[in-house]
Amino acid sequence: MTEFILHLTSGKGPDECRWVVERLAQAFTREGVQQGLSCELLEEHDALPASLLFRVSGDNAHSFAQERIGTILWVGDSPFRPGHRRRNWFAGVAPAPSPETVPDLRDEDIDFQTMRASGPGGQHVNKTDSAVRATHRPTGLVSTAQEQRSQHANRKLAKLKLAIMLEERRTGALKDAQVEQWASHQNLERGNPVRTYMGPLFKLKSVK
Repeated sequence: MTEFILHLTSGKGPDECRWVVERLAQAFTREGVQQGLSCELLEEHDALPASLLFRVSGDNAHSFAQERIGTILWVGDSPFRPGHRRRNWFAGVAPAPSPETVPDLRDEDIDFQTMRASGPGGQHVNKTDSAVRATHRPTGLVSTAQEQRSQHANRKLAKLKLAIMLEERRTGALKDAQVEQWASHQNLERGNPVRTYMGPLFKLKSVK
């Protein structure tokens, strides 16, 4: 069994693109289950998330993920602005970076703190100090994780979130050098979607 973590992002798009991110996670879960895969959101989120971490596990996880990496197009009327003329809305899907491959992320530079999980969640919430806050001392970046059931799993998730932050920071700083970005958070390639979904039911129209 293999696992793959995807980063779903609305880039700098409006609320409609954030809505697409949320619905895209639901669509991927539905498609994954149909293929016998296990799908899981790795973080709790408020309404209209700018980005989500999505884990898919199973024998076919790698090819499932690879088929969805790129720009996703949703065609439909804005759920927030009736009568709005625009009908094409975009989200990006990219592989989450492995923390081990991020050059600026070293364990000795990270302070981990445990804390009691709070807010909505499973029955483990508020019973153990399983939540983790990770602080990257050189940059001051901070991530938290409380969605997983063990402190060890939350520690890994918090480190992954730091890796994403650092990669976005690095690729943003190198944008003028036109370095290829691992994520679509800065710029979505709108003209060449790898998948297109249609209407309020988010039905798949075509696959590249």
